[in-house]
Amino acid sequence: MGPRFRTWLLLGEFLFQAAASGKSRGALKKVLNEEISSESETEGKAEDEYLEETAQEKKLRLAKLYLDQLRAEGQGVTYAADLRLLRGHKLPVTCLVVSPDDKFIFSASKDCSIIKWDVESGRKLRTVPGGRKGTEDRHVGHTAHILCMAISSDGKYLATGDMNKLIMIWEATTCKHLYKFTGHRDAVSGLSFRKGTHDLYSASHDRSIKVWNVDENAYVETMFGHQDVITGLDSLSRERCVTAGGRDQTVRVWKIAEESQLVFHGHEGSIDCIQLINEEHMISGADDGSLALWSVNKKKPLCTVKRAHGCHGDEGLEQPYWISAVTALHNTDAVASGSHNSKVQLWRCGEGYRSLQPLFSIPVVGFVNSLKFSNSGNFLVAGVGQEHRLGRWWRIKEAKNGLYIIPLKKRDSEPEQSSTNGE
Repeated sequence: MGPRFRTWLLLGEFLFQAAASGKSRGALKKVLNEEISSESETEGKAEDEYLEETAQEKKLRLAKLYLDQLRAEGQGVTYAADLRLLRGHKLPVTCLVVSPDDKFIFSASKDCSIIKWDVESGRKLRTVPGGRKGTEDRHVGHTAHILCMAISSDGKYLATGDMNKLIMIWEATTCKHLYKFTGHRDAVSGLSFRKGTHDLYSASHDRSIKVWNVDENAYVETMFGHQDVITGLDSLSRERCVTAGGRDQTVRVWKIAEESQLVFHGHEGSIDCIQLINEEHMISGADDGSLALWSVNKKKPLCTVKRAHGCHGDEGLEQPYWISAVTALHNTDAVASGSHNSKVQLWRCGEGYRSLQPLFSIPVVGFVNSLKFSNSGNFLVAGVGQEHRLGRWWRIKEAKNGLYIIPLKKRDSEPEQSSTNGE
């Protein structure tokens, strides 16, 4: 990570914190003093150049770099300061989706409940309560931790999957229960509707992918290949899906019609989350702290960022923060990642998707278990909890179980010069 992007990250963060708390110019100076550390020093030969500079000179240099960065960036995503927290779940939020029209958010939790939220007001519109274990025969809804959810691209159907091997289909408008899909032999860990259709792909800890036709309330087929539990799944318009295979350390692209799969290797830990950026590229995150950018045409990552969210632990025993969630603003260069290091990190994909450049981070305390951009790109939603969605390895007591809505705004690009015939 070069000094240019460290500067962006550092100063973008302190501006966010200052704006969020309404700080004065004097308070901004205090934040700057607190935030600038040796981590922002440049590397290699250039480091010698700044050995003699004072703290004040260093701040001025970094501020200048930041302004230069702002001038150099023609377009991209920046953020506003009015973060909102929506609370309603009693236990950690595990998954969420945003409706196609960006008006609603659906979230689910370890408390087995589903909540439909109004984005503008932040109010709860519908709640499907969770049931107690053993009440499956009479309770309409989930009685085990919900791990994943998906919404169809027309906003008609909502699908949710749980630790009890079940997939539930709901009418998204009313949250009325429609169907229950059974067939997986272990927890359902990934769901995605194929864009423009009501075909549903599901992934499970039983290592299988299943295809369902929701309109017909019908099972279609099953595919196998992963050697460990599947931890994530995504799809777009093409008749295929991508999956993360946990500790088998593979990403796979499944061609549904051909009943074939492509196998990709690159991470050194358990691959816990994956998202398509566009039809040709995807991003994945692992518990070794790495983020990887992939092309569906290459078996190795185009780019890997190790320790993307830093490390924790005593000196000499440091461990990277696990990547617990990734998302992409479809068909753009903007992606985001989450962990439990109290930050959501936004990134820009470089030219040809061969690099990941850190843009800025947003303070969010807790395990970031799910991330989703709105379809317009106007906001980002983070589903947060005191625990990781898949287990109870750690508990962050000060975290709030809820949804953070992070407003975003695109920086306008410079107007293109118009041309007329004959010039």
